Amino acid sequence: MASSMEHLCPSPMKATSNGIFQGDNPLDFALPLAILQICLVLVVTRGLAFLLRPLRQPRVIAEIIGGILLGPSALGRNKAYLNAVFPPKSITVLDTLANIGLLFFLFLVGLELDLKSLHQSGKKVLGIAVAGISFPFALGIGSSFILRETIAKGVNATSFLVFMGVALSITAFPVLARILAELKLLTTNVGRMAMSAAAVNDVAAWILLSLAIALSGDNLSPTVSLWVFLSGCGFVIGASLIVPPIFKRMSQRCHEGEPVDEMYICGTLAAVLAAGFVTDIIGIHAMFGAFVIGVLVPKEGPFAGVLVEKVEDLVSGLFLPLYFVSSGLKTNVATIQGIQSWGLLVLVIFTACLGKILGTFIVSLLWKIPKREALALGFLMNSKGLVELIVLNIGKDRKVLNDQIFAIMILMALFTTFMTTPLVLAVYKPAEKARKSDYKHRRVERKNANTQLRILACFHSSRNIPSIINLLEASRGTERGERLSVYAMHLIEFSERPSAILMVHKARHNGLPFWNKGQRSANHVVVAFEAFQQLSQVSVQPMTSISSFTDMHDDICITAERKDIAIIILPYHKNLRLDGSFESTRPDFHLVNKRVLEHASCSVGIFVDRGLGGSAQISASNVSFSITVLFFGGGDDREALAYGARMAEHPGVELTVIRFLLELDSSEEIVRIDTEGTLAAALVSADEKILADFRTSISEDSSIKYEEKNVRNVSETITIIRDYSRCSLFVVGRMPNAAVALALSQRIDCPELGPIGSFLTSPEFSTTASVLVVQQYYDQSYSISSQQMV
Repeated sequence: MASSMEHLCPSPMKATSNGIFQGDNPLDFALPLAILQICLVLVVTRGLAFLLRPLRQPRVIAEIIGGILLGPSALGRNKAYLNAVFPPKSITVLDTLANIGLLFFLFLVGLELDLKSLHQSGKKVLGIAVAGISFPFALGIGSSFILRETIAKGVNATSFLVFMGVALSITAFPVLARILAELKLLTTNVGRMAMSAAAVNDVAAWILLSLAIALSGDNLSPTVSLWVFLSGCGFVIGASLIVPPIFKRMSQRCHEGEPVDEMYICGTLAAVLAAGFVTDIIGIHAMFGAFVIGVLVPKEGPFAGVLVEKVEDLVSGLFLPLYFVSSGLKTNVATIQGIQSWGLLVLVIFTACLGKILGTFIVSLLWKIPKREALALGFLMNSKGLVELIVLNIGKDRKVLNDQIFAIMILMALFTTFMTTPLVLAVYKPAEKARKSDYKHRRVERKNANTQLRILACFHSSRNIPSIINLLEASRGTERGERLSVYAMHLIEFSERPSAILMVHKARHNGLPFWNKGQRSANHVVVAFEAFQQLSQVSVQPMTSISSFTDMHDDICITAERKDIAIIILPYHKNLRLDGSFESTRPDFHLVNKRVLEHASCSVGIFVDRGLGGSAQISASNVSFSITVLFFGGGDDREALAYGARMAEHPGVELTVIRFLLELDSSEEIVRIDTEGTLAAALVSADEKILADFRTSISEDSSIKYEEKNVRNVSETITIIRDYSRCSLFVVGRMPNAAVALALSQRIDCPELGPIGSFLTSPEFSTTASVLVVQQYYDQSYSISSQQMV
C-alpha cells in the first residue's frame, strides 16, 4: 500500500461537498472524510481501551492496536474499505492533522518535564537512567548489523545504526506514569526512582533523536548533517536565552484563582507553532521545537497548569489518536513472512528487553537496591509509547526503515509495553492491602475519651476545604491540640490526561504534590491547612490519592489502616445548589463512598456540607456551633454520640442530644422489633450504659443539653427533628437500631446516608444545617461484652 501511495499522484480533494442531494459523495471531499476518519478512530481506540481496562493496560496499547487494525494489517485487507475510508489522496490531510496534534502533545510532554528536578535526581537515579539507555543502545546497534545483512540491505548504515539504537533505548515517561498510578507504585521507592530515571531518559532520547534526524537526510553529505545538528543546538541555546524571561514575566502576572489573560495563552500557542516552523526549516522535525518550548515554560505558579487545561483534551482526545492511525496505515504485519522474518522479530524483542531489563537490573543491584525492586525497575523502564512511534515514523518517512522492519519495530513496542504491567505485578506487590494490624482505637467511642483521636479527612476539591477545616476545628475538643491528629487526603482521579501526569510528576515522598514544605506557596488550599495547623496546634499531615475511581477506596482504606485511623470523613458526592437542593456533579465519588463504607477497618463519616461556618475558615476564638445529635439506639448512634461529646469539649460548641423513645401504644405504621433476643438485649444494654455515662459526665456542663422525647410514629419523629432545624450541624448514626428510624427507610434515596441522614438531606426538610452521618466500625470477632467495655 505504501508503495502505491508513493507512485500515485491523486488530484487534490476539495474541502467541502454540496451534499448527497446534489449528487456529491461526501467521501470524495476532505472535510467530511476527515470527520468520518476521526470518529472511526475514536470509536475503535476508546472501545479497545475499555476492553483492555480489566488487564490494567495503558491507553497507548489500545491506540497502537487500533491503528494496526484500521490499517492494511487487518481491515485494510479489504481494498474497498481502504479506498473508501483511507484513500491515498486523503493521507496528506490525515497526516497534517495528526502532526498538528503531535506538535501540541509534545509541547504538553515538555510541560510535564521539570529540568530542576533532574538536577536533584542523585547519582543512583542518574546511574540507572544511563544504564537504561546505554545497554539497549549498544544492543540496538549490534542487532542492526544482523538486520542490514538480511532484510535491510541498501539503507544508510550510519542512520540505521542510530535509529535502531534510539528505538530500543527509549522509555515512555507518560506511559510509565500511567502504569505506576495503576499499580499504586507512585509514592514507593521503585515508583520515584522509575519516574526520575524516565525523565532523564526522556531528555537523552530527544538529544539522540535530534542526532538521528540530522544524520538521516536525503543528502548524504556529512557537512549537511553537521549543519543540521549545529543549527539545532543553536536553536536550543537561543530559545533557552530568549524564551524563559518572557514566560517568567507572563507567569508572574498570573495569580492563583484568577483567570489567565487570553493574550498569554494565544501568544504561547503561537510560540509553539513558530518554534515548530523554525525546527522544520532546520531539518529536525517540527515537534522538536514544540517540545523545547514546553520544557522552557516555568512550572511554578498557575500558568503551566492553565496551559495544560486549555490544550490537553482537544489534543490528546481528538488529534493524537490520528497519529496512531497514521502509523497503523504504514504498518503491514503481512510483510513479516517466513521463518527468517519472525525469527528477526523475536531477536529484536529479546534484544530490547535484555538491554533495558538487564542493564537496569545490574546497575540497581550495584546501588544496593533489593533484587525484587531492581527487577521491577527493569520491567518498568522497558515500557515504550508515543516517542517510540515518533522515532519509527520519522525513520520510515526518511526511508531509513523499510516496511518489514517498521512492522517488526511496531510489534516490538507493543509487546514490551503490554508485558510491563503483568511482569511488575508478578515480582513486586507493595500495594497489597496490609495485614490488619491490631491497633485499639478503630472508633471514636472508647473507654478512655482522653486518648488521641486520629481522623482521615478526605476532600475532592477546594470547595470542600473551609467546611472540612471548620469541622476539624470543632472536633479538636479541648485546648490541648495534641488530642487530635489529622491526615488530610486530596482525592484526585488519575487519567491519561497530561494534567494528571503533571500531578504525578510533582508527587513528593509524602504523596502530596500540592504542598511543598520548603517553599511558600500561593495556593489557597495550602494556606488554609497551614493556617489551621499553626492556629489550632493540631498535627496535620497532608497526603494525596492519585488513582482511578475504581481503586480510590483502596488508597483510603489502606491509609486508614497504616495510620491507625479511628474515623474516615468523606465528603458527600453531591454539591449544594443555590436553591438549597443537592446536585450530583461527580457520581463516581458516590461509588468511592459506598466502597469505603463496605471495606474500611475503622468508623466512617459522610459529611454533607451546607456551608458549616460559612465559606471561610473560622478561627478557634470565633467558633460558635450548635450541634444536635439524634439518638435512636445502636452502634452507629453510639458512635455519633461519642463524636458529638468530643466536639462538645470545644468552648465554642453547644451540644444538644435528643434521645427518641418509642411508646408501647404506637400506631401500626411502625414495625415492632423483637427486643427479647440476646443480641438486641445486649445492644439496648450498651445504649443505656453509654447514655448513663454521658449524663453523668455532663451534669455540670451548661453547654450540653440532654433531652428524651417519646414518639409513637414517624410523623411525630419528623416534627421533633424539625424543631432543631436551625442548628449548625446534625450528627446521626447511619443505621439506627429503632423501629421509628427504620420506618423512615421508605424515604431513602441514598443508602450510604441511612434513613435519618437521607431525611435530613431531602428537599422536604428545610434547613441550613450540615449533616455528619456516622457508621461505627464493627468487627464480627468482637463479642458483645467487649463492645460494652469499649
